[in-house]
Amino acid sequence: MRIKNEHIQAHNEAKEKSDRSSFTLLKDHLDAKGLDTDSLIRQIASFQVAIPSWALGAGGTRFARFPMGGEPDSLERKIEDVGLLHSLNRSSRGISLHIPWDIPEDIQAIQQLAEEYELVFDAVNSNTFQDQKGQEHSYKYGSLSHTDAGIRKQAIDHNTEVIGYGEELGSRALTLWLADGSSFPGQQNFRKAFDRTLTSLQEIYQRLAGDWKLFIEYKPYEPNFYSMVIPDWGTSSLFASKLGNKASTLVDLGHHLPNTNIEQIVATLLMENKLGGFHFNDSSYGDDDLTTGSVRPFQLFLIFSELIEDGDSDFLTENIAWMIDASHNVKDPLEDLLQSVEAIKMAYAKALLIDRKSLEGYREMNDPAMAQQVLQDAFHTDVRPLLCEARRRHHAASRPLELYRDLKVRDRLIAERGKQTVATGL
Repeated sequence: MRIKNEHIQAHNEAKEKSDRSSFTLLKDHLDAKGLDTDSLIRQIASFQVAIPSWALGAGGTRFARFPMGGEPDSLERKIEDVGLLHSLNRSSRGISLHIPWDIPEDIQAIQQLAEEYELVFDAVNSNTFQDQKGQEHSYKYGSLSHTDAGIRKQAIDHNTEVIGYGEELGSRALTLWLADGSSFPGQQNFRKAFDRTLTSLQEIYQRLAGDWKLFIEYKPYEPNFYSMVIPDWGTSSLFASKLGNKASTLVDLGHHLPNTNIEQIVATLLMENKLGGFHFNDSSYGDDDLTTGSVRPFQLFLIFSELIEDGDSDFLTENIAWMIDASHNVKDPLEDLLQSVEAIKMAYAKALLIDRKSLEGYREMNDPAMAQQVLQDAFHTDVRPLLCEARRRHHAASRPLELYRDLKVRDRLIAERGKQTVATGL
């Protein structure tokens, strides 16, 4: 299905009085602080967050999966769903494909369909953490780090294949998450595993086109629980440094041990020019893949505070990959994605409000109370009227989730696709 312009217009007209009143109050507040609301709206509107193809259906826990009904059971339908989201918020222009879950069979037709929905293809994602049907070798004991050269070659060839699909679709980055590791002491020689992984990554790196990037993800545990070959940001950054300028670290917010200071990691990677992008989600315990901003909104804000410390928001939107990575069993996945994009843009907007001059002054005076107060003032500002105004000016729904519900989108998708359709992927 498609969201028609008249649906957007009717929704915005119905909300106009309330939205204008809220925006006027906020604008007066920001004007008094010397902030340019038009500039803020421009920056907020231009910020885009890519949607992962694997998050458009009901996700799975480690135990079960409960289909939602009306799920997209083909790449074409996944593109339709991302187009639907983008028409609602005008902030979800990119789609990030996962291969082999979403292999494009007709490249030209897929490109044409994406263009119809005004979408582009973001980073492509490889998969060597699962054995696929017809696969010659198993990844049970690893892929790029495996002791068997034939298995390593299979994993390298797969990543090369993924790059090829990405090149045809217009993508410019490969995201690589490695599940390799060990579950028992003595199972793996750490140094040899590192060296084999580096050699494999070097072969993949050499196959990148001139303007392509390689994003190296990390995770401290799972599926292996004694060691992971790339367990943390330092190891990822070390690999990226050894590979070259096209390689950098991808930060998944859920891929950290509890209470990790992610904002400090982000600051360090940004300072070293090794921050490639993000997989946004939220968590209480570990890799929970919860809705972004649903548990730790202040941490999300602090991450953006570090990202825009130099005040160059255009650099961020042009040089860092912004993607969601989530998997849910109990929420409508499209509603979750709308909420996640909203939370990300709210954190970004609040970070734009930070009084940087005052903050640095208090830091230099070693005044932690007032430094914290500067951050709290920005964080507790209700920026939703700014986001509503940005959407209105770009012909999106003032309140995307509300319109999604009013139009009974999920019911209509079930009517079109049936109750039993299941999305490919997790």
